[in-house]
Amino acid sequence: MAIRVTVWNEYIHEVEDPNVGRIYPKGIHGCIADFLTEAGFDVKTATLNMPEHGLTEDVLNNTDVLIWWGHIAHDKVSDEVVERVHQHVLDGMGLIVLHSGHASKIFRKVCGTRSSHLKWREAAEKEILWVIDPTHPIVDGLPDEKIIIPHEEMYGERFNIPTPDELVFISWFQGGEVFRSGVTYRRDKGKVFYFRPGHEAFPIYHMPIIQKVLINAVNWAAPGNIVNCQPGNPDPIVPFTIEDDGFDFKPVTHDH
Repeated sequence: MAIRVTVWNEYIHEVEDPNVGRIYPKGIHGCIADFLTEAGFDVKTATLNMPEHGLTEDVLNNTDVLIWWGHIAHDKVSDEVVERVHQHVLDGMGLIVLHSGHASKIFRKVCGTRSSHLKWREAAEKEILWVIDPTHPIVDGLPDEKIIIPHEEMYGERFNIPTPDELVFISWFQGGEVFRSGVTYRRDKGKVFYFRPGHEAFPIYHMPIIQKVLINAVNWAAPGNIVNCQPGNPDPIVPFTIEDDGFDFKPVTHDH
């Protein structure tokens, strides 16, 4: 069965800014959905203004990987929906957070830090996105150790995130800054990938090599065969007895 992907986008810039609308006439979500569909995934989209932001319990129950693009309306996202998404991540749904989603409620919740704290500059700078872990599945099949993006918004360190489980990409910008642009986390049963490129004013998601990274990321983040490890107070797997050594042992029980 194909991996089920939901692409979430605020869908505000494309409607309000003609320049962004020309770059992404179907919206950023539509652009991403198109190349993911072509890659063989089962893709749906959702946007901010839909009921429950398009992320109902039914939608999330039928989502293996959620892709999140947000920028200017983080505060408009319902806390109830954020909590719902977070629970699905803990239960095994993959989460891919793009560009300005570093400041989204869901990424802040996943990180447990003020992940919105970083340097930024809109100056259409050249970026070199360096592969740090050449063995990682997210970079599988890339033709080179670097991705060159001709014009992009600068994000610079310090990026206020917890130490990543894996550092996949780091960026250098023309103005001199560097940034951890591709990081992964595992949260309970779910896998999370933050990928920084994708400012709305530049055609980043039309770049085949960026599309390749996101296709790889979906395959990586999708839940596999998750072993069901039950918490609690189980009986012993191997029966045993406590030898009588004169010690009066009385097990303590706790109600949870």
